[in-house]
Amino acid sequence: MNNLTLRDGANTRAVRVWLRAEGLSVLTLSVLLYWRSGSSWWMFAGLLLTPDLSMLPYLLNARVGSISYNIVHSYLLPLGLATVVIAANRVGILLILFIWTAHIGMDRFLGYGLKYPTAFGDTHIGTSRKGPEILVGASGNER
Repeated sequence: MNNLTLRDGANTRAVRVWLRAEGLSVLTLSVLLYWRSGSSWWMFAGLLLTPDLSMLPYLLNARVGSISYNIVHSYLLPLGLATVVIAANRVGILLILFIWTAHIGMDRFLGYGLKYPTAFGDTHIGTSRKGPEILVGASGNER
């Protein structure tokens, strides 16, 4: 088993609580903003898990999977795009970005963090053996 240490970037319980609380606050704000837009909840529900398609590269290996997952599950892209669409006055696109940030916040709240290239369950929130471990072993090699 590949246990991360504090030196490797693993977190203490207190830090994990803060990271999960941060995720809950982002999820709450994103859902509130989406609700205020008056848009379809069917669209919200239908697109909420779309970012998880970024896990498919884990079928190749843990390194490629973690890169793909982290690109999509970082706040950098949706917030950067939100800045661009607001500046360009294309605010209709914000609905998709609200759903995207809601997904990231939900994942953080549930304990799914940004991934280390060692295994799906090794995250910045801590180590968990949840996820596609049947496809990718703890060492990151295909089975």
